[in-house]
Formats: sequence, C-alpha cells, structure tokens
Amino acid sequence: MYVKLTNGQPDQFPYSVGQFRRDNPQTSFPKDIPVEILNSYSVYPVTELTKPDYDPLVQSILRDAMPELEANSNEWQVGYTVESKPQDEAERNVRSKRDHLLAETDWMALSDVTMSTEMQSYRQALRDITDQQGFPYSVTWPTKP
Repeated sequence: MYVKLTNGQPDQFPYSVGQFRRDNPQTSFPKDIPVEILNSYSVYPVTELTKPDYDPLVQSILRDAMPELEANSNEWQVGYTVESKPQDEAERNVRSKRDHLLAETDWMALSDVTMSTEMQSYRQALRDITDQQGFPYSVTWPTKP
C-alpha cells in the first residue's frame, strides 16, 4: 500500500504499483520497483497500524482517509478511527445477541427440566440487559454457568 504526494501532501491513497505504472506509461521500470525509484516520483510505502480493540455490536472501525507522516520514524502510517453506531442499530445488535444467548438455554426452561438457580439468575440477567446503566454502549454480559 502506497501514498502518492503532490506538493508534499498526500494526494492519492491507497495507491498501488499498478497505478504507478499506468500513470507513467512511457517509462520502463524493473519488475520489482525499488523504493528509491518510487520515492523519486513522490510515491511512498504506507504502514498500516494495528486496529484498535472495539465492540462490533455497538461500534464501527474505519481506516483513516489519508496517512500521516510519523515524525520520529519518517514513515507514512495510516491508522483507524472507532465510532459508535447509531443508537437504534446498537440497541438492535445488543438485543439480538441477548436473544441468541437466551435461545441457547431455552431448553432448560421446559417443564420437564429442573433449572438450577445459577441458570435462572443467568437468564434473568440476560433479560435485564436493557435496564443496565449505559445500555446499549456499555453492557456487562453475565457469565453462563
């Protein structure tokens, strides 16, 4: 993954070696173009930073639009931004997970099965998820016994 600069500023990202070749059709380059040649055309490799932890139920992760030059390493880097999903979508996602977890234990609620106190508490805690302070963005999931 590369970035192409114009007047020292990121102009095209992501940028590829294939695009570089298409942009310079009258120039012959070796099969593996050395970084020094790419740099002479203001094309620089970009390091993709590690994705941060996030909760896919209530958050989205987006790669930043343009890389930035890291001053300490003199390296172009692109990071990520974590954004909260709209509240109605986040609520739907959390309720869906809750409903799935309840469905996994529904067989224990049949009349011919004796449900343990721990399992009753677990199922009640799942039903109470929507009453938690911070719902839907800050949910503490109960541990299945």
